[in-house]
Amino acid sequence: MSEAGGGRGCGCRVPQRAPWSLVAATASLCLVLATSVCTARAAPMSREEKQKLGNQVLEMFDHAYGNYMEHAYPADELMPLTCRGRVRGQEPSRGDVDDALGKFSLTLIDSLDTLVVLNKTKEFEDAVRKVLRDVNLDNDVVVSVFETNIRVLGGLLGGHSLAIMLKEKGEYMQWYNDELLQMAKQLGYRLLPAFNTTSGLPYPRINLKFGIRKPEARTGTETDTCTACAGTLILEFAALSRFTGATIFEEYARKALDFLWEKRQRSSNLVGVTINIHTGDWVRKDSGVGAGIDSYYEYLLKAYVLLGDDSFLERFNTHYDAIMRYISQPPLLLDVHIHKPMLNARTWMDSLLAFFPGLQVLKGDIRPAIETHEMLYQVIKKHNFLPEAFTTDFRVHWAQHPLRPEFAESTYFLYKATGDPYYLEVGKTLIENLNKYARVPCGFAAMKDVRTGSHEDRMDSFFLAEMFKYLYLLFADKEDIIFDIEDYIFTTEAHLLPLWLSTTNRSISKKNTTSEYTELDDSNFDWTCPNTQILFPNDPLYAQSIREPLKNVVDKSCPRGIIRVEESFRSGAKPPLRARDFMATNPEHLEILKKMGAASAIDAEDGLRFMQEMIELSSQQQKEQQLPPRAVQIISHPFFGRVVLTAGPAQFGLDLSKHKETRGFVASSKPYNGCSELTNPEAVMGKIALIQRGQCMFAEKARNIQNAGAIGGIVIDDNEGSSSDTAPLFQMAGDGKDTDDIKIPMLFLFSKEGSIILDAIREHEEVEVLLSDKARDRAAILKDPEMESEDQPSSENDSQSQSVEQTLSLSQTVDLVDQETPENPLDSHSEPSSPADTEETAGLAPSEQIPSSTENLETTSLDGECTDLDNQPKEQSETEEDSNPNVSWGKKVQPIDSILADWNEDIEAFEMMEKDEL
Repeated sequence: MSEAGGGRGCGCRVPQRAPWSLVAATASLCLVLATSVCTARAAPMSREEKQKLGNQVLEMFDHAYGNYMEHAYPADELMPLTCRGRVRGQEPSRGDVDDALGKFSLTLIDSLDTLVVLNKTKEFEDAVRKVLRDVNLDNDVVVSVFETNIRVLGGLLGGHSLAIMLKEKGEYMQWYNDELLQMAKQLGYRLLPAFNTTSGLPYPRINLKFGIRKPEARTGTETDTCTACAGTLILEFAALSRFTGATIFEEYARKALDFLWEKRQRSSNLVGVTINIHTGDWVRKDSGVGAGIDSYYEYLLKAYVLLGDDSFLERFNTHYDAIMRYISQPPLLLDVHIHKPMLNARTWMDSLLAFFPGLQVLKGDIRPAIETHEMLYQVIKKHNFLPEAFTTDFRVHWAQHPLRPEFAESTYFLYKATGDPYYLEVGKTLIENLNKYARVPCGFAAMKDVRTGSHEDRMDSFFLAEMFKYLYLLFADKEDIIFDIEDYIFTTEAHLLPLWLSTTNRSISKKNTTSEYTELDDSNFDWTCPNTQILFPNDPLYAQSIREPLKNVVDKSCPRGIIRVEESFRSGAKPPLRARDFMATNPEHLEILKKMGAASAIDAEDGLRFMQEMIELSSQQQKEQQLPPRAVQIISHPFFGRVVLTAGPAQFGLDLSKHKETRGFVASSKPYNGCSELTNPEAVMGKIALIQRGQCMFAEKARNIQNAGAIGGIVIDDNEGSSSDTAPLFQMAGDGKDTDDIKIPMLFLFSKEGSIILDAIREHEEVEVLLSDKARDRAAILKDPEMESEDQPSSENDSQSQSVEQTLSLSQTVDLVDQETPENPLDSHSEPSSPADTEETAGLAPSEQIPSSTENLETTSLDGECTDLDNQPKEQSETEEDSNPNVSWGKKVQPIDSILADWNEDIEAFEMMEKDEL
């Protein structure tokens, strides 16, 4: 996310408006001085341990990259649970997430410069040859302009940058003749039609073969795009122009940035999340540093670093001042409204803001960088990974973690800026957690739910492009890298662009002619690197002194941010009315509502805050009766707990959150639907029975397998191809009768997750699983006395290598019973909902508490009938009855129009945020 080495935040002075050659040279000197100042103040990690950790990163990369090349290439990405490639159109649609896939071997291109950073030059040369031989950009597929730019165009340019570097060294790539650059130029021209708008902002999507608006293109009707989507083009497009001499790319990217700058909210100097590409009107008027805006700010500062254009620094400094004034509430970074920046727009943060401490290092603002990074690290220590979103009191809001690299990135740049070995220990923790919780036989799997430890069949290309690059550089000494990393800047996808581009093909006017800066006071803008005496006072424990107050911020926290306006009441005035205290029968409360928005600015802010709380309270009430997802963990050889499947819970039977997990071998029941007395009770006696969904109620299935002696049950969906990746989970309800007689635990798996167990049975015959509320620690599983008789590897590395050698072939679903399965394919255009759970289950110890549900959890009273949270029941099958009348769901609180007529716009905005997805 920030410049390689973090040079601008390290303590050297650069003459104001200095020539960029001097700026670049001084930036490298900055890092040297800052590192020497800081490393003298703390005992560094031994070189032996750093080398050991660096080698561990190399082995992890080999595991991920090798499995992609073996099981997925030339597909765009690896599906690590089923050991196959993800090909657009051949898997159920995941919505916008799939817009990154363009049938252009995405992971290979995204990994090119990582191979060189990790000293794998021979593999890099082979990879470049494969790209030139196999990759086709003339594909009839609609892709994200933003993702294609940062991953594919950036990957090609990063690969080209290091290819010409290696060629100059004289050992590798002697045959190379700018072939990657020509591919990048071809791709650039394919993206240009997206800019055919009156504003200059690009369409969010484009067809690589047919462009925009043509009937064959299937795109071009969109009206909105995110700020980051339109504002994260300048580095790649300018580099393409500077490399090739074709100025059109840089011109288009500059025009988009100019338009965004002109449309900023002038009183707050903030930008919104989503903008209309034709009119320039803000569609979403909340502003932060996370999803939807993040890399816009990043590219303003880095465009100044790479291109030497003062106007980009002026813009960044203006925005940064507004961020620190309104959004930054150390250690939190909370979204606000652009037109009312003193009012917070939400009470949760998304994980993408983890890049911001790294950007602050580049800016030179170290203290808040340390504070926010430490807060994020405390969240990671609580949940093992950074959840996609978490609340101001550090509970899980969205539970997924797709192995994002932003926190590792900030860790690297803080270490480079401070030299504090504390950040090496942080990196070590990241390595341990990845190996412990995300590593699977075919790579590394994203976390479906950080609370349960369940996996998602997903390994995004950015994991190889960024995570391993930053972790390796964190532990590498200068002599461990075959080139000088200080000569390059990192793009938002961690691709490397050489700083010498600042003096190449500079035909673009440096000063923006469409924007006026006369109204801005830049007298306080930093035109120099900060002094080391300011960044690092003569206290050897400077960084530690900043971190120390935050050590317990997660475990001993109270919600922050939403109470900003209450600070004005500390003098003794009556505090404002809170949504949780409101009573419609209280005349005083009604009178307060009537005053909101009419008397003063404070009343207006009270009103907006009240409506936000009311909407969140309504959402919370809807979730009170829901159960959290469960986990099915395969613990037998060769898995040893590495594969964790997300399972739906049941409203009957043994509650796994209150009792010890259930462990046992699995066996298929006969009949497979479990709707009558089992004919193979001896096969399921003392085991966990596998049964198929359909033809009778869940409770009836549970009773039949319990009567046969089963100790638990797993219901597998009968809709072939269904997956928790694309469909919301649901909980199995009872049959409207007393279900206290059911004593065994029951869990539900979609077809794809169920096929993993079925394929494991086919290949290994005996498969043992663990049914629990959250995944169990793998080390504990291996140490379990019951596992001592298993054929275990002699060491961790042996374990990993053996598990790779004995990888399952899980590409096909196995039906153990010959019976027809009703077809009900998933809608190919369905988009996954984001879990938004924030409430913890009552009755659990603090260490065991997990949020009560996810936002997309459904409930069923009959086997096959689901009712989602929006009270929109799916079509019932002919053999099913109405939902359990005992299961009730809260309804949204309706606004009092006569009192709150002035708040319609803000209510709509809050509701949009509530449904907002990363």
